[in-house]
Amino acid sequence: QVQLVESGGGLVQAGGSLKLSCAASGRAFSSYAMGWFRQAPGKEREFVGGINRDNSSTYYANSVKDRFTISRDNAKSTVYLQMISLRPEDTAVYFCAARRFGKAEYDYWGQGTQVTVSS
Repeated sequence: QVQLVESGGGLVQAGGSLKLSCAASGRAFSSYAMGWFRQAPGKEREFVGGINRDNSSTYYANSVKDRFTISRDNAKSTVYLQMISLRPEDTAVYFCAARRFGKAEYDYWGQGTQVTVSS
């Protein structure tokens, strides 16, 4: 079991930047692949991007590729989502999630942090 807590959300104007953090409890953070998801009002939750255990590989949804960057600091048990060139359509609740090694599904989820991008 791992507990995830997101922070860093807020209100930003279109074209602005925001950096989200997700702090994980426990000692096994480096054993998990991490992902970011988002859910806009009235929409299904969608995958934003992910990062493997040792920070050697990242992958992103086409909608955010080249604008968002995922990184992790295993010493701090924290994963980050750096967002630039934000658009109103990026407005959503952003969630981080952890996936255990060898699993196809993300097992653990944070509570989410609101990101609102004004036009």
